[in-house]
Amino acid sequence: MVEKPPSFTVSDRRKFTIEGDLRDESALPAAEETIPAPVAEATAPPPGPHLVTQPPPPAEAEEVDQEEVIPEPTAQESAEQHAAYQSSSEQLDSMLRQANPEIGPSAPVNMEQIIQSMYISAIVAMGAATEPGQKPRIDIVGARNSIDMLAVLQEKTKGNLTDKEQRLLQSALFELRMMFLEITNAIAQQAQNPLKGIK
Repeated sequence: MVEKPPSFTVSDRRKFTIEGDLRDESALPAAEETIPAPVAEATAPPPGPHLVTQPPPPAEAEEVDQEEVIPEPTAQESAEQHAAYQSSSEQLDSMLRQANPEIGPSAPVNMEQIIQSMYISAIVAMGAATEPGQKPRIDIVGARNSIDMLAVLQEKTKGNLTDKEQRLLQSALFELRMMFLEITNAIAQQAQNPLKGIK
């Protein structure tokens, strides 16, 4: 009895085309394509004496550098992607200005905005955005991650920042680390005396 080779179906369910246009919902099922799975062909061993060889070592034993495995885009691909991104960004700005004529052109992102964004993420994670009368919700691990990212930014940009950017980054890290220490000390004290706050 001849068995039917296995197959699988590929469905393209992306909502946007490669050009960035919204895909027609009715066209989604038409994008499905059934592809037969590859079937290993049986080959007869060549005539003559056969040598028994050791199987290759398992893939886990091979040390592979992860950076070599990740495919790097070519210069042309990067340039095309950058141009497409810029065009899409300009279209977005144009739509926003049409909807809100009083909005001016968006300013380019700079180092100060990056520092402020990470700073705000950290203080929000430490409960600074809590509304009055509500109990603060603290994500101490998220706060630590934001602080650590700022520290990496400081290390990697050493010697490349202006004096103003360096002062801003140093002040942000100092304040965030002080807040982090206050919160973690309070958590440690509460863990040692869990009944102290209960009356």
